Amino acid sequence: MLILGAYGLLSFGKIEARSNVYQWMNLVGAVGFIINCAWNAAWPSVALNVVWVGIAIYALHRNRKTA
Repeated sequence: MLILGAYGLLSFGKIEARSNVYQWMNLVGAVGFIINCAWNAAWPSVALNVVWVGIAIYALHRNRKTA
């Protein structure tokens, strides 16, 4: 729900892609997917969401450096 919510908020102009809120929603949502997918042995989805988390962490780090 967090990733879908983040996408919806971004699409309707309620938040910006560079906002920490958007990045945190993606990060926490992806961690939830990692847990669920690992539980169900869906390893390709786990790998995809690990990358998703990495992108969110990089973006949060970038945002902190530019703030």
